[in-house]
Amino acid sequence: MPRTTAIHRESHAVARIGWLRAAVLGANDGIVSTASLIVGVAAAAAAKQPILVAGVAGLVAGAMSMAAGEYVSVSSQADTEAADVARESAELAAEPEAERAEMAAIYRGRGLSADLALEVADALMAHDALGAHARDELGLAEMHRARPIQAALTSAATFSVGAALPLAAAALLPLATLVMGVAVAALLFLILLGAVGARAGGAPIGKGVVRVAFWGALAMAATYGIGNLFGTSIA
Repeated sequence: MPRTTAIHRESHAVARIGWLRAAVLGANDGIVSTASLIVGVAAAAAAKQPILVAGVAGLVAGAMSMAAGEYVSVSSQADTEAADVARESAELAAEPEAERAEMAAIYRGRGLSADLALEVADALMAHDALGAHARDELGLAEMHRARPIQAALTSAATFSVGAALPLAAAALLPLATLVMGVAVAALLFLILLGAVGARAGGAPIGKGVVRVAFWGALAMAATYGIGNLFGTSIA
């Protein structure tokens, strides 16, 4: 009986890079910016209502800003990719032999012999010339392609979730302990986010935790200092 070769399926963390980057960025920004805003306003305010209003306004404005910013920036990336692919398509139509030689040179640079490099270039270009050039010449792998709508929705949703956490803590805590309570809660949320993000991306958890916790603590300390300064000046 002929032997059959089982398909070896692999799952790589790099396949998640498109949505993972937007998700971690959105959640981190939501926690840090909203917690910092709440801490800063709380340092200057003597009542709880303006603190919560500022927090809700920060959540809504931040989510919209994240969605718009991601959509615009990733759309620019997508436009650049599309322009490069269109240019490559025109070059393939106008100078197929030059493009064949270019592909063969790429494969020679990766260690193939001259004859094998030409053979591989011919085979891949016969199957999908534009796809082969986009992947091997331009570096546009499918898993890394720009997806503006996905990035915008992911960032807005995760920002909202991240911002809701310190906002909920502010709503539940008494005014006397609000600043310290929100700061501690935000740091715990950031530590959890750093661990989850590092785990999903296959990176060291300790490094991810320290990274987000440090910048979050620095942002809250800065806004608290500014709020306390202005609150004292007004008083």
